[in-house]
Amino acid sequence: MDLGHIKRNLEKNKYSTVHEVAADIKLVWKNCMTYNADGSDFYKLAKKLSNSFEAKFAKIAKDGGGGGGDDTTNGGTSTSTAANSSEPTLEEKRTFVKGLYKVSKEELGKVITELDTKCPAALSKNNAEDEIEINVDNITPLVFHEVKGFVASCSGGGGSGGGGGNGDGKKKKAPSSSSSTTGGPKAKKARA
Repeated sequence: MDLGHIKRNLEKNKYSTVHEVAADIKLVWKNCMTYNADGSDFYKLAKKLSNSFEAKFAKIAKDGGGGGGDDTTNGGTSTSTAANSSEPTLEEKRTFVKGLYKVSKEELGKVITELDTKCPAALSKNNAEDEIEINVDNITPLVFHEVKGFVASCSGGGGSGGGGGNGDGKKKKAPSSSSSTTGGPKAKKARA
């Protein structure tokens, strides 16, 4: 993914929402920082552009330019689409993260596969440590509500309590093929 590819996709109207465009742009910055050494000129520039983009996109989304809202619903499902495309609350994010600790590793694998397919910008892969980090803030609202529903159904409703983690609702680390799940700074949960 690169900015030229994003521009061509925009010109061909391949994006349904502003959040899809934002996810691809975030992926460009993330890839640049992943594949260039910390402190290199490219890394610093990508970090600067990422921070600038995040600030400007947050303002656009806050001002109602987030796209995919009430006037872009699909047929007779306008109510559910509008509800599922709304930005998740901090409490919903916390509940989702807590629910991730309650699911089996197979179910967690399904969540990661779904995110990798529908919202790859939400995943940071660290091949050296064989782990995947889920950044809940980078999941598009529609995909968030889909995976949240799946996690809730797997973890018995995804209610309160249990699980551990740092509780900030932002990030969750999950290994791609090992048997432990880490969340937040140095918090670990082993799976049987």
